[in-house]
Order: sequence, then structure tokens, then C-alpha cells
Amino acid sequence: MFKLVLKYTKQFKWAAIIAPVLVALEVLFEVSIPRTMTVIIDEGINGAGGVNMDIIYQAGWKMVMYSFAAMLLGAASGILAAMASSGFIRNLRLALYEKIQNFSFANMDKFEVPSLVTRMTKDMRELRMAYLAIIRMLIRAPFQLITSTIMVFTLNAQLGKIFLVAIPVLAIGLYLISHFAHPMFRVLMRKFDRMNASLEENFVGIRVVKTFVRENFEKKKFEDSSLSVRKQQRMAESLVILNNPFFSFVTYACMIAVSWFGGNFIIAGNMTMGEFMSYLSYLRSILFGLMMVSFALMQIIFAQASVDRANEVLNEKIDIEDKGTDPELVPEDGSVEFRNVSFKYTADAHKYALENINLTIKSGEMVGIIGSTGSSKTTLVQLLPRLYDVTEGEVLVGGHDVREYRLDNLRKSVSMVLQKNVLFSGTIEENLKWGDQNATHEEVVEAARCAQAHDFITSFPKGYETDLGQGGVNVSGGQKQRLCIARALLKKPDIIIMDDSTSAVDTETDKKIRTALRERLAGMTTIIIAQRISSIMDADKIVVMNEGKIEDIGTHDELMGRNMVYHDLYETQLKGVSQ
Repeated sequence: MFKLVLKYTKQFKWAAIIAPVLVALEVLFEVSIPRTMTVIIDEGINGAGGVNMDIIYQAGWKMVMYSFAAMLLGAASGILAAMASSGFIRNLRLALYEKIQNFSFANMDKFEVPSLVTRMTKDMRELRMAYLAIIRMLIRAPFQLITSTIMVFTLNAQLGKIFLVAIPVLAIGLYLISHFAHPMFRVLMRKFDRMNASLEENFVGIRVVKTFVRENFEKKKFEDSSLSVRKQQRMAESLVILNNPFFSFVTYACMIAVSWFGGNFIIAGNMTMGEFMSYLSYLRSILFGLMMVSFALMQIIFAQASVDRANEVLNEKIDIEDKGTDPELVPEDGSVEFRNVSFKYTADAHKYALENINLTIKSGEMVGIIGSTGSSKTTLVQLLPRLYDVTEGEVLVGGHDVREYRLDNLRKSVSMVLQKNVLFSGTIEENLKWGDQNATHEEVVEAARCAQAHDFITSFPKGYETDLGQGGVNVSGGQKQRLCIARALLKKPDIIIMDDSTSAVDTETDKKIRTALRERLAGMTTIIIAQRISSIMDADKIVVMNEGKIEDIGTHDELMGRNMVYHDLYETQLKGVSQ
């Protein structure tokens, strides 16, 4: 955790440095108060000449000044500590977010989304509390212990020996509690991840849940995950809670011992009443300091699991590195070539998702890809913008290996309309401008017309200023697909990939979209993955895939004459329907 603090405090270092200094000064003033109280009792009240009000007033005013100074220093250190801790968490959360933004699909596959959300919310809260404990308690408590212990031994060295016995006992107990608690909290955070995953799945799929009347099933599933969190939390915190009674036991034992031996010293004349009262104050200060150390260390134990989880993200090796050396290198055109490409998702996978792929696409061609479910059609096109990297072979775009480009330059030249259409909160125009934030309204309209979206957009009362809501809940599936196509077109890419992106629109609209792509966007390479033959039958070439391999390539007429799989699909989808 200390490494994270040093690395991500950054511009808040001054607050993180000044706050402990103020805490130390606060302790010095607090430690001075009991010593001044000794003067009041021994000289002002029990002095040789009786009660001396001048000494009482002078010492009393000193106590008031010390208290007021300690209060101001404590308030200032608290404000600075809050600034430093919130700044630290802001920097760390931003670093995590930037790292996640650079994750490849493979990295995202490793971390579940609910887990990442938990790491950036609950884990960050735990880290902030631990950071506050470090700045305030772990500075205050040791300094308070040292200064109070010095005062204790100054007053009576023999009574001070009591602490030499108590401190090792407390240290051993604290170590044992922390040693067994840390693994429990790691398990607890994983259970939180699973509970959040259940929540996200339910909220995202709430319409499906209600359609299939599965509310009771989902309630039971969440109840089970919530119960699992509760049990683990009870186990972990029950162990940590032992810290309080243990410290209380040692504290009261010390107080009893000090009272017994101190009383004997007073009777024997080896200690004054004022010294004894001050000694009790320092005793409370020492024990309170030990309690603060315990609390701070417990807070750090809570946060250690969060530290580990944050480091897992920060230290995750991104498998797709931006190694492009020439910032000016951009694809010259939309040509694509797969050379002996093989790919598998993990190095230890037994089977290749793609095997020995050789495919050439000329710039400006419209290419259709068809095949059964699981034939790796989507995997193939995801290699173009380097969402994944090839395992063997090479992929060329615009005449260069995709690994030679800077990722930004490559991905600006390739637009993808994914199977799962995603829109964001905001207006229709704001969503479309994801393709080009500097696009004019006229360019937005032109892209919408090409995607056959303009008519339904203008049918809304607010037109392009219609608020879509989170995830585009205000539009149908087909409308959402057309908006995503318009967004991709507005990017003006060299290559556009449409991954089954017209499945929710009728065949007539599908045909209009393809016609518009040919007529208005000549020169743009278009790759269409489809389940419907009608969506690709007029393509320049059609790629038939089966089990991760290219089974055949040709035009519609060529494939009808020689490929039985394609012929059977056509008979099933089109000829059978017409009859």
C-alpha cells in the first residue's frame, strides 16, 4: 500500500507531508497538558504555603492555550489529510480507469465487469480510509506513544516497567489477528464481486426476467449470494473485533497495576498526588495511542485485499502493445490481407479458433462472410482493428501489418458495428458524433440517411435532440442497429465491418442500407457478416466459413454452383420461402 501512496499522491504530496507535521505538533501540546496539571496540584493546591491562586491561574491559562493550539492543529491536519486522501484515491482511480481503457478484449475476458466496478468503488473507499489512518493515526499514535512514554519514565521509572510487559503482549495479539484476518478479507472481496455480478446480470436482463416470470428465481439467487457475503463478512469481522476486547483487557490490567503500585508509592512518599494524576493521564494517552495503532493497522488489513486487487489491474500485462514507431503511418487504402493466419484465445488452448486463414480483399470491395454459429466469423474481423492479435501469421491493412500502426491510427481507419449494439446516455446526435465529434449537423444527417435512420429520427418530437436514455432504451432493436451503423459511417473509415448488424431490420431496409453503402460510399471496403444470404448475395465476393476455416470463396452464382453448404442455406432461406 505504501508504494501506491508514494506513486499516486503526486500533486497532493504537500498536504500529505504537512498533515503529519501538524499532527506531531498537536501531540506535543497535548502531552504538555498533564505536566502542567501536575504544577496545579502539587504547587498550586498542595504547595507548602497552601493554595496559591497565582500558580493555578498561570498554569490554568497554559492548559487552555495548549488545548486551543492542539484543537487548531488537529482541525488543520484533518482538513489536509482529507485533501491528500481524496486526491490519492482520485489519482489511483484514474490510473485504474486508464489502464482498463487500454485493455484488449483478452484482458477484459480475464476480469469480469462487476469485479472491475467493485475495485473502482468499494475497494477505493477502503483504501481511502486506510490512507487517512496512515496519515493521521500511524503518525499520531507512535509519536504520542514515544512522548508519553518518555514522560512516564521521567515521572517514575519503576511504574514505567508495566508498559514494557504490556506492549509485547499487545503486539503479539495484533500480529495474530492480522495474520488470520487478511486472507478472509480477500475471500470477502471475491464474494462481493459475485454478488455484484448477479446484480448487474439481473438489472441488465430485467425485461427477460419479467417475460419469463423468473423474479422469484432471481430473488433466491441474489439472496444466496448476499447470504454468502454476510457469512464471510461475519467470519472476517468477528476475528477483527477480538482486537477491541483484547486491548481493553490489557488496558484495564495496566490501569489496575498502575493504581496499585502508584498508591503504594504515594503512601511511601516516593510520588506526589500531582505526579500520580499526570501519570494516569499519560497512561490513558499511551493506551489510547496503542488503540489507535491497532485501529489503523486493522484498517490497513481491511484495505490490503483492496490493494492486492488494485495491483492486479495495474500490473496486468496488456497483451496488445502499441508498438507502432511511426506516428504518421496510416493505412493508404482499405485493402485487407490475411496471410496464413491462425489464432487461439489463450496460449494453453487446445484448439485454434481460426486456422490457416488466407484471404485477400481489395480496397472498395464489398465482402460477405457467412457460416454456421461458432465458425469464428466475428473472431476473424476482430483481428483487423487489433482487438485481438494473431497467434500465427499476419494481417495486413492498407499494405502494412496491423502491428506496424499506432493503435489510434489503425482504429480510426476501421469502423465496427458489433453484434451487440451499444448506445450511451445522451441525445441521438451526441451518440452519432461518437464517430466524429467534430462532424457538422449536415454530416450527421447524411450518415443517418445512409443508414436509413433519418426518417424515424425526425418522427420523434425532438428529432436529433431526442434523449436516448441509458443504453438506448427509447428505441427499438432495429432502430438501435441503424443508429450504430450511422455512427460508424460518420467516422468515414477506410473499412467498415458490419457484424450481423442488420439482423433486426426488415429485408427491404437491409437492401436500402447496402445500396446506400455502394452508391454513397464508393471506395470504402465493406465487410458484412450475416446469417441471411439476402444480406450478402450481391457482394463482390462471399466467404464461407466452417469451424474456424475458410471453406470456400466466390460470388453468389459461383457458390450456388459448387458449394452445397451455401446452396442448402439459399434453398432453406429464400427458395423455400418463395414457394
